[in-house]
Amino acid sequence: MSRRLVLVTGGAGFIGSNIVAELAADPSLDIAVCDRLRGAALGKWRNLAKHPIADFVSPEDLPSWLDAGGRDVEAIIHMGAISSTTEPDADKIVNTNFCLSRDLFDWSARHGRRFIYASSAATYGDGSGFDDDPSLAALSALRPLNAYGWSKALFDLHAIRQVGRGAAPHQWAGLKFFNVYGPNEGHKGAMRSVVAKIWPDVASGAPVKLFRSYREAYPDGGQRRDFIYVRDIAKVVAWLFHRGDVSGLFNLGSGKARSFHELATAVFHAAGREPRIEFIDMPAGLRDQYQYFTEARIQRLGDAGYLDPFASLEDGVTDYVTNFLAGPDPYR
Repeated sequence: MSRRLVLVTGGAGFIGSNIVAELAADPSLDIAVCDRLRGAALGKWRNLAKHPIADFVSPEDLPSWLDAGGRDVEAIIHMGAISSTTEPDADKIVNTNFCLSRDLFDWSARHGRRFIYASSAATYGDGSGFDDDPSLAALSALRPLNAYGWSKALFDLHAIRQVGRGAAPHQWAGLKFFNVYGPNEGHKGAMRSVVAKIWPDVASGAPVKLFRSYREAYPDGGQRRDFIYVRDIAKVVAWLFHRGDVSGLFNLGSGKARSFHELATAVFHAAGREPRIEFIDMPAGLRDQYQYFTEARIQRLGDAGYLDPFASLEDGVTDYVTNFLAGPDPYR
């Protein structure tokens, strides 16, 4: 049997490591990971500790690694990114999120490899619409609220332009992730999901603090987001990889917006506690960049053939709390 090698960039990170876990369950696959582990105390290496990987590549060595062994790569699953919406260095953001993504996409097209990558709901900006319309006109009309969202939108445009020129990989898929939560996010610090952030307070019986609203249409804690469990993300990526014939730009959320108040309540209930919720001021610097509503329209993914249901907010939070956050081992 010939070797089947999959490269997962950002594979030691939150979403990437869950994809590694999903794919590593297939013994016919070899998984190579490109990432930075940084300090051992951060614990990022633990995201990979339960799963076999065939190779580990630092980002600066990736071009030479592909030149030397790229013939063995069947697909690149590109999750590596600067994911902080508050990162102040726009040059760092665009070099990582756009330039590297462009180079890997174009390399995949030249070498006949498949390419699946992470886009973001941040490309939609203020939430005036969430249609995963892949036309150049629709993508060009998006107005992200921060440099992170802009960098992701910029690469979506590059991918679609290359498709129109006949210069895309024979399978390519961009996934606009909405609000993802789940195991293996402990290293993310301030960028962890709200579930992970409030868990220590819930576990100790302290009140949870949510942001006040600054729009009349939304009560305090009533800001609504499309929360999706990371295990569902990993399942969709694995489905795309194993199908091999599905291409396009797809929203990837649960399809149902829920409030932060509902999210916090679900965490309390998963812990067997009555909700205790207080409200605090939102930092002034965040108010102009804050999305009050996100909800993925996921019909295009269903039309492409993905029919498995996504976990409800309550079911996903309960699994995360019970099997990871409240247990002795928080890693998947």
